[in-house]
Amino acid sequence: MNSRDLTDAQWERLQPLLPPRRPAKGSTGGRPRNDDRPIINGILWILRTGAPWPDLPARYGPTSTVSTRLYRWRKAGLWNRILAAVQAQADAAGDLDWETHFVDGTVIRAHQHAAGAHESDAETEALGRSQGGVSTKVHLRAEGQGKPMTFVLTPGQDHETTALEPLLEQGAVKRPGRGRPRLRPQRLVGDKGYSSRKIRAYLRRYGIRSTIPRKRNERRTGSFDRALYRSRNWVERLINRLKQFRRLATRYEKRKENYHAMWVIAAILLWL
Repeated sequence: MNSRDLTDAQWERLQPLLPPRRPAKGSTGGRPRNDDRPIINGILWILRTGAPWPDLPARYGPTSTVSTRLYRWRKAGLWNRILAAVQAQADAAGDLDWETHFVDGTVIRAHQHAAGAHESDAETEALGRSQGGVSTKVHLRAEGQGKPMTFVLTPGQDHETTALEPLLEQGAVKRPGRGRPRLRPQRLVGDKGYSSRKIRAYLRRYGIRSTIPRKRNERRTGSFDRALYRSRNWVERLINRLKQFRRLATRYEKRKENYHAMWVIAAILLWL
């Protein structure tokens, strides 16, 4: 076991959220799949190192098995469900802060291997051109203690405002009992790039207070909590933590959905 693989404590929390394995050999129901723990550790190795799939160490199992598990579970929506489950666990334990959430975006340079997805185009796969060349912009929302809530991927040249509404309209956290899932925070903190009449009207419509500095060309002014705005460093530090996974710091995946899954898996690991 590699020192950076899943710990026993992390595995104990993750294992119940995985699909049940088929019965052992000799019983009906088909062949059981390979043990999940080394497979997931192999996915995390790729995520952490950014290495090509053929370089995956043999201790994690066949490369085709590890990659197929990643993509099959992505297609089934499993990674998103696991993220929602660990967030719900944190919420039930009082470890998810709904009072203040933070939003920000970061431009990710795309490797040349990320181009050329079959029967698709750059716009669909969230590939665009910014000052750094071909890139993807990752928009993210963090809860009040700096842990990831949701991600939205757009072409690199897109403005932050284009993804704010999707960021706030996904990532509902189911709560105990019959109540509705919790979706939006009480307050949103963002930089000046999020300052627009449309965004402020959207936030007011849902009763979300905002701490967003106004641009010079905006007529209306109001009170602004600079101390609270400085806490926006929570989301900046989160981006730095996520970019320590080299598969996130540079985009290698051709498909937008596969690259998004890598961000979701990294978020799951941070919550665990």
